[in-house]
Amino acid sequence: MKARIIFLLAGLLCGTALAQEGKSVSTGQPADKADKVYSTSQVGTPAAKGGKVYSTTQAQPPDPAAEAVKKRFQLRFNDLDITAVRRTPYGLFEVQVGADMIYTDENVSWVMEGPLIDAATRRDVTRENQEKLSAVQFADLPLDLAIKQVKGKGTRKLAIFEDPNCGYCKQLRHTLKDVDDVTIYTFLFPILSPDSTVKVRDVWCAADPGKTWDDWMLDGKRPATAQCDAPIDGMLALGRQLMVRGTPTIFFENGTRASGALPLAQLQQRLAASR
Repeated sequence: MKARIIFLLAGLLCGTALAQEGKSVSTGQPADKADKVYSTSQVGTPAAKGGKVYSTTQAQPPDPAAEAVKKRFQLRFNDLDITAVRRTPYGLFEVQVGADMIYTDENVSWVMEGPLIDAATRRDVTRENQEKLSAVQFADLPLDLAIKQVKGKGTRKLAIFEDPNCGYCKQLRHTLKDVDDVTIYTFLFPILSPDSTVKVRDVWCAADPGKTWDDWMLDGKRPATAQCDAPIDGMLALGRQLMVRGTPTIFFENGTRASGALPLAQLQQRLAASR
């Protein structure tokens, strides 16, 4: 998605430069809808919980200025699927495209793609907003689609989206061996290869899915072939709705998320902060 945005922005800048030289510029027709690829902006409806939306973001009252910017932006970038446009306190408008953020002025004369930094505090405002928008209600996750493992008392909670052929997921699993007092909900998310789907089915349909998963992820013991009605479509649809863009993706009890195999100290810190 980010590469697509950069390509379209580059096209606009090129067109602007040519127009300033008095040359005629054709923007072409929008691509066929069937040819569009959206990594996160178009999501499926999960099979579980009747298509419930799990985001904690509250709906905001309409902002006429933001709506006007959205219309202008769509006219200039008709091949992007805009999720929302928000007014910011620093004089720009934030355009959300899936999980990506773009910034523009009221007339959509200027467009910026990339992290926006607060110069006074050195905060990455873009990342903070992305984390807020991607937060979930942990209690509303369809845990019947997950493998549950309890370590110690299990008072702390994690939900992790993992692919069986993901090296960083295996690294995270080794880190989790040193984490106690946690309940882990593993959402199997086969996105890397057809073999991932086979392994997910075999793990889900095993007599002890948790042990079978750890045997594979920690010790490389391939799960035995098993057959059952594994809810793989529901798992994939849930991941798309939650804008899971890679594995591992970790959701903490307070609704925040982290991507990648966090080191032990950082994982423990995030667990403590999520209580």
